[in-house]
Amino acid sequence: MQYRVLMRVNGRPVERETEPRTLLVHLLRDELGLTGTHVGCDTSQCGACTVLMDGRAVKSCTVLAVQADGHEIVTVEGLADSVDAALRYGGLHPLQEAFARAHGLQCGFCTPGVLMAGADLLSRNPDPSEADVREALEGNLCRCTGYENIVAAVRLAAELLRERQQAGAGRPAAHAAGGGD
Repeated sequence: MQYRVLMRVNGRPVERETEPRTLLVHLLRDELGLTGTHVGCDTSQCGACTVLMDGRAVKSCTVLAVQADGHEIVTVEGLADSVDAALRYGGLHPLQEAFARAHGLQCGFCTPGVLMAGADLLSRNPDPSEADVREALEGNLCRCTGYENIVAAVRLAAELLRERQQAGAGRPAAHAAGGGD
């Protein structure tokens, strides 16, 4: 039996017929080609499949596609477009920019899920402490970095967002553009 699912994914309307047992992660990857959402464990332990559903981080390997009916989904592919263009630099979301600048990734497998969990945190807490970041990311496993640079990157992204919002969402400060470091 197939069910019709209507949702918005990365700002675009999506309509699909799907089996009730289909996981959201598989709909995103296999049917929509959004392969930035990774399948790491299928048990909700690693967080590589994290996406935003109505602005909150969820592990898409634990959400049935039919449960996403009527909801707004943002994947890592849509992360940059989820913020005002004036807050971006070079087309990147401030989190993506900060991860590059602070060396917050190595192999990159966990990075999409960590970015999405970080985006959820920053939408609720514009000035997170190190402890806040660590708590928000505790459901995301990274086997490469040791987390120090990931935490630094999320805190840098918070700083970049605050600076750009305080500047009236205008041109980023010189050090945010890569100079002045």
